[in-house]
Amino acid sequence: MLQKLLNNKFKIIQLVFLVGLLALVRAFEDELFYDPFLNYFKEENASVYPEIISLKLFLSLFFRYFINTIISITILYVIFKDLNLVKFSSILYALFFVLLMILFFVVLNFFDESHKTTLFYVRRFIIQPIFILLFIPAFYFQKETEKK
Repeated sequence: MLQKLLNNKFKIIQLVFLVGLLALVRAFEDELFYDPFLNYFKEENASVYPEIISLKLFLSLFFRYFINTIISITILYVIFKDLNLVKFSSILYALFFVLLMILFFVVLNFFDESHKTTLFYVRRFIIQPIFILLFIPAFYFQKETEKK
């Protein structure tokens, strides 16, 4: 076990660095991105959606999703060293982005504030690198199944 860690120390250093980048994106979210919902969801009894600038919000969400996606795909490459997996992941990330953004703006524009929880979770999938937590075990399982 220790020998495996020593053999993969460069890979481990890369992964720690990449996870650190994800943490920095989160740590500096207020400075880097326009998101009026950051404070809105922190308030317990906020009842009316904050005023938003739609294009600016879309571009900010896109930029954040793009940064998280690039880092996440790099993590997948470091772990699996498989370009086909990177291509497949990129397609999945693009499809999920389109679906999530459509859902986000539908909930935001066509539902009232009583659907605050739905908006919160859709937004969460856009701004947080949650898909990497699903992809790593799924692709690991796929690789192990292919070996057998």
